[in-house]
Amino acid sequence: MIVTTKDLFEQAYGKYAVGAYNINNLEQTVGLFRGNLGKHKSNEEPTDPKTSAPFIIQLSRGARSYTDKRFLEGLIRAAEDVFPEAIFAVHLDHGTEEVCYECIDSGFYSSVMIDASHEPFDENIATTRRVVNRAHERGISVEAELGMLGGVEEDIAVSEEHACLTDPDQAVEFVERSGCDSLAVAIGTSHGAYKFKGSQGLHFDRIKAIQSKLPGFPLVMHGSSSVPKEWVDRVNKAGGRLPNTSGVPEDQYLPAAKLGVTKVNIDTDGRLIWCAVYREIFRDKPDDFDPRTPGKPFMAEYAGFILHKNQMLGSAGQLEKVRAALTHQPA
Repeated sequence: MIVTTKDLFEQAYGKYAVGAYNINNLEQTVGLFRGNLGKHKSNEEPTDPKTSAPFIIQLSRGARSYTDKRFLEGLIRAAEDVFPEAIFAVHLDHGTEEVCYECIDSGFYSSVMIDASHEPFDENIATTRRVVNRAHERGISVEAELGMLGGVEEDIAVSEEHACLTDPDQAVEFVERSGCDSLAVAIGTSHGAYKFKGSQGLHFDRIKAIQSKLPGFPLVMHGSSSVPKEWVDRVNKAGGRLPNTSGVPEDQYLPAAKLGVTKVNIDTDGRLIWCAVYREIFRDKPDDFDPRTPGKPFMAEYAGFILHKNQMLGSAGQLEKVRAALTHQPA
């Protein structure tokens, strides 16, 4: 069941964070739905109420243009039929103004993100306000970004010297003037696989300061993959050349959620799993040319990864509570 992002945020705020996962293909889609329903290996497994979770599917500009956006939309519609128990929202990740309008007009998306964070403050507000006006006419929520994350993800590249944390006072002004429904804040994370050096982590003092000035307002954390050493090692043992790096410590997800971080974006980790599983199959089965051979273990591995992430986010076991709240039925 596709629901609004706003509905999910209202249920989660201050208690847990909703995982927002980027997808690009069939195998990621199936693994994502299985993992959020506590299904490890097959579509036919029963849903596990102790681990099932609401979630957000994210489609980036790159994913939409990889072949044709209609393929991804078709996959999601098919998954909704195959997994009718699922409750999720569909979100445009890092959209330009033009792409936001296209997604709003399509009637398919629950929410869009307008990323004008590279623009001067007033221009960021003006661009976001235009998108908000158009989106709200259709009942669609808008995520905006204030502050700039470093790192690289698809066509987003921000150098470390230009990355900056979100100013709490500016955040208040931005939300009031733009009318956005959620705000992606720069709190120490970065895009891509190469996030932190040493023991760095989230700036909890900055999160607290923003929440104190915007109580009850949903905050979003981008660049939130944990870049597990296990998966980096597996990639490298199978022929990869990823340098040692670290991501957001998973034990920081839930404390951030308690401070209003209601949506946590995870993309890089899923790519690492894909890379490791496919490399291992190509290494171990050099005579196998069946594209389904690596796809099957990947779907299982990705489902297990999603289940684990939801436990760290605090969203595991929340699906039936959300269903009851949204359908006005007993949990």
